[in-house]
Order: sequence, then structure tokens, then C-alpha cells
Amino acid sequence: MKNGIKIVMVEDDPSIQFGLKEVFAGEGYETAVCGRGDEAEQLIGVELPDLIILDVMLPGKNGYEICKNLRERKCRIPILMLTAKGQEIDKVVGLDCGADDYVTKPFGVQELVARVRALLRRCERNLDEDGGGKQPARTFRVGLADIDEKKYEIYRDGESARLTPKEMELLKFFHQHRGEVMSRDKILDAVWGIQYYGTTRTLDQCVAQLRRKIGDAGSSPQYLKTVHGVGYCLEEGEG
Repeated sequence: MKNGIKIVMVEDDPSIQFGLKEVFAGEGYETAVCGRGDEAEQLIGVELPDLIILDVMLPGKNGYEICKNLRERKCRIPILMLTAKGQEIDKVVGLDCGADDYVTKPFGVQELVARVRALLRRCERNLDEDGGGKQPARTFRVGLADIDEKKYEIYRDGESARLTPKEMELLKFFHQHRGEVMSRDKILDAVWGIQYYGTTRTLDQCVAQLRRKIGDAGSSPQYLKTVHGVGYCLEEGEG
């Protein structure tokens, strides 16, 4: 996918599932879909998305419960709730459970896409503030690449590439802990704020994507190294 951003959609209506997948794939987003509330949290823990679209009325567990559970476990992934209910109290309940925004069914597709974009932009702003609002934006170096924290751009060999908010957060985390071996659990907690669910496939894919962007791909990475059985380490002195 062109922008590298992943959305998990929890929706039990097959026609809405299909339509949303088509729309967001057309916008360049990677998607994963779940139709049951009691399976949603495990899928989120496996996929490690950049954003969650969460229906309220679901079999197994409703969206309010899922949202509340995720926030109680300190999950920081932004959540946009879908609800067929239009009463103000239902919207208030969703926001009180930890949702970042909501859209009421029936909704316009373009409005939903616009709200997703706005929520992702808000996450970028929050990351900028959390990552050092008291310091001026700066460029740091990792491997063969220069990273612009403010522009979410990576520069190497005269070319540039865009970093997703999650890629930037992960790269900054490694940079802040250069020379330290970071366990997968610690990385997941620091960057996603989410519980380990028995697989780190998505984390490994994200690391592989970062390696390509910083010029560290191949069978023997020089900078962002795998520590087998533990996690990853960004070599000391790079940056």
C-alpha cells in the first residue's frame, strides 16, 4: 500500500465490511477486518494498526466494551466508532469509553475518509508534542539516512520517503535507546501501548520496512539489528 498505514475495521455487516475495504484500499490504506466483538482485541494485538474503526453493535462483545478494555490497557491507537444510534447520550458514552471520534450510520463514505485522515493528522500533532514540544524540531541520523522529525521525511542518497506516524514513533524510540537491546514486549508497550498477543509479525514487518528506508535491508543489517529471542537493538553511535 502506498502510504503504509493500516486500519483495523470491526464491523459485522458483510456489505459494509466489503465497501469499507474497497474504499480504504482505494485510498492507499492497508486493511484488516473482524466481524465479532469477542475476536476484535486479539486481531488488534496481532495487526498493530495505526487506526481502529469500531462498530458499536457487534456479536460477542459490543464496541463500548472493546474501546474501554483497550484504553484500560493503555492502548493508544486512535479509535473511530460507528453507531446506528443518533442520540447524544450514545455518542457521549462512546467518547467516555475512550473513542477519539464517531460517525453515525448511515454515513457518507467521503465524510468517513475525511474523519480518518483528520484523526491520523491529529495523531501526528500529538506525537510531535509528546516527543519534545519544548525542543525545536531537528533532524537525526540513523544508518545512511537523515530523519526529519517535523516533516515525517527520511532522506537517503538524494531521495526522500515518507514515514507513517507509527514508523516515526518506532524510529524515534530506537534512536532514544541506541545501544540498548529492546524486547518486543517493551517496544509494543512503548510505541503501540498494546498487549502482546503471541505474535510479532506486524512489528517485524514494520522493522523490515524501516530497514529498507534507512538503507539497512539485507540478510545482515548493520544498524538496526535483530537480537534473536529478545527483540531489536539500534547500534550505538548511529545518529
